[in-house]
Amino acid sequence: MGRTGVCWDNAAAESFFATLKNEMYYQQVFETRGRARLAVAEYIEVFYNRRRRHSALSYRTPVQAWNDHHGAAEDLVQAA
Repeated sequence: MGRTGVCWDNAAAESFFATLKNEMYYQQVFETRGRARLAVAEYIEVFYNRRRRHSALSYRTPVQAWNDHHGAAEDLVQAA
């Protein structure tokens, strides 16, 4: 984090919320606030983290990046 007022402090969060709105929120009409909450949770847990490829992760999903990282860490521990 940078100092207060540095524009790129919130860039990742702003990018995520813009993606959420464009890919999910604006594509539906929600009958209740509760249904909207469930739709956001489902989008994040099912689509965004498990299926959507991210350019910052070399076009892998977050789950793939996580598994690659932890697999490499386990290899280092076993080699030691």
